[in-house]
Amino acid sequence: MTPRLRPLAAGLAGVLLLSAAIVLAADTPAPATAVAKPADAVKQLDALVARVKAKLKEADAAKRTPTEADLAAELKEFDALLAEHKGEQTDAVAEIAVMKAMLYVQVFEDSETAAPMFRQIAKDFGRVAMAKEAGLMADELEQRAAVEKISRALKPGAVFPAFAGSLKDTAGQPFTLDRYKGKVVLVDFWATWCQPCVDEMPNVIAAYDKHHAAGFEILGISLDREGDGPKLAAFTKEHKMPWPQFYDGKFWDNQLVKQYGVTAIPASYLLDGEGKIIGKGLRGEALQKAVAEALKK
Repeated sequence: MTPRLRPLAAGLAGVLLLSAAIVLAADTPAPATAVAKPADAVKQLDALVARVKAKLKEADAAKRTPTEADLAAELKEFDALLAEHKGEQTDAVAEIAVMKAMLYVQVFEDSETAAPMFRQIAKDFGRVAMAKEAGLMADELEQRAAVEKISRALKPGAVFPAFAGSLKDTAGQPFTLDRYKGKVVLVDFWATWCQPCVDEMPNVIAAYDKHHAAGFEILGISLDREGDGPKLAAFTKEHKMPWPQFYDGKFWDNQLVKQYGVTAIPASYLLDGEGKIIGKGLRGEALQKAVAEALKK
């Protein structure tokens, strides 16, 4: 399903369109803003953007992802332009800072670095219209960076963190990984409203039916909305899903969704008997094979 993270600040739409044009190596000129800009800053940015486009075209032709090293000279020039126009509270100068920050968002995909850059833009250009939107962008990127950090930590070989708090499943029993030490466990994030989850469920059920007797367990974490408890119960009964389900009715604010940084479902983690991650997002035959191999060890 579509990632849950809130869309980037709508107020920066013009800048985002310009950034997208850079990423796609478009040849169209940057759109003019409604506010008059100092000619030198505008021309300087346009020239710099043209050089960035050329570098991105080269990388695209070579079928590789551009890095900071590829654009090192251009990044230094962004800094030089900002130093030259320091103290100028204009859209033109603010756009120089925004364009540099957007390279980290859209080209380098580095939210952790981009977030403080947008926070600084909001501080330095407080009298410029886009300052508020830059602050909102910083909020968004900080959230995204936190999620990305959690996701990076949940890699094969890492111990899957215990569920935070004293949780109960839909049957009122403790919902905890401690009950399944020594077992191969699939932690499965899903929802009845998620069609890809529903489509994948027959494979999950087949894996459970085939391997449960040998020590395979599943813990379901439902993102169903408030009031959908009966719907969830009916679905699991109809499809013969006897494993525990955690459901708090909070949709994307589900406690465990937030703990593990889940932004799209279906999402799953396969754990060995020691609670270490041995697979992520396994589906179909890949899930069957991984479970069978884990149970042999």
